[in-house]
Amino acid sequence: MNKTDKILIAGASGMVGSAIIRKLVDKGFSNLVGTYHSSILEEQKNMPIQHLKADLTNQTTVNELFDAEKFAHVFLAAARVGGIHANNTYPAQFIHDNLTIQTNIIHSAYVHKVERLLFLGSSCIYPKNAPQPMKEEHLLTGILEPTNEPYAIAKIAGIKMCESYNRQYGTRFMAVMPTNLYGPNDNFNLETSHVLPALIRKFHEAKQAGAPTVAIWGTGAPMREFLHVDDMADASVSIMSLPDSTVDRHLTSYPSPCFVNVGTGTDCTIKELARTIKKEVGFQGDLVFDSSKPDGTPRKLLDVSRLKELGWSASIPLDQGIRSTYGWFKDYLAGL
Repeated sequence: MNKTDKILIAGASGMVGSAIIRKLVDKGFSNLVGTYHSSILEEQKNMPIQHLKADLTNQTTVNELFDAEKFAHVFLAAARVGGIHANNTYPAQFIHDNLTIQTNIIHSAYVHKVERLLFLGSSCIYPKNAPQPMKEEHLLTGILEPTNEPYAIAKIAGIKMCESYNRQYGTRFMAVMPTNLYGPNDNFNLETSHVLPALIRKFHEAKQAGAPTVAIWGTGAPMREFLHVDDMADASVSIMSLPDSTVDRHLTSYPSPCFVNVGTGTDCTIKELARTIKKEVGFQGDLVFDSSKPDGTPRKLLDVSRLKELGWSASIPLDQGIRSTYGWFKDYLAGL
């Protein structure tokens, strides 16, 4: 990517999209266009980025956007996302909205001859009982975790769409499968958030209220891997900046997977995560695990050897990332 190329970041107000924008701006890219659904982030108002409000589930809107803007590169970070509760409650919206958004953007990128596209997926694409750590080759080798199956199927379809367009049309459409992400601009709504931001909010509110305990879903035994979103953004920009020869050899030559895992390569139990967050927040009470609530997949650890071969490794330790995220969360609350 050249610093003056016009780059679309679909989902500019989301946690991942906003992190990619920060990373691109830090690296000197100056011709950025970000789509948003409801509002522009305050942090982006002084950045060199053009904001466009767009309903990406509308095919006509997406076609007109690509026709007018002539993008050279696309980061497809727009998606409907959420934790176990949200996935269980809104399965139809999760599969419909994600399938529609990614189909519209990937096809328009092909029609309008976009040079490169990066589709952001999720580690939930892998089977519930996949070998650990999970390799790219484990895709479609078993049954998915039921609690987020509609979302996972949509993301798998996005991977296969990129792969199919590469095979048939010679496009350079790639995908990254991040592990559990967290960081600035995360969703801290207890009804729809993922486990890490939900625990940050729970411990913060319990600390403020002087509560004696914090209740946590499940047994605390499942193991999860967590990646700071700034690391995710750095990996995404790094992959989009690879030489054509590397992309063609490793990410777009069928049957080689067009996607790569993005994670830290290490994990911890939910109980260990909760204790780390408790310490960083400064909550003095006890943890209570509610085993009547679902645990989800027993373990989700990504094999990141392919990513390392491409020259990238994570750099933000979990405790440091939680500390900075909690600081962002307190600043966010202060601004309300």
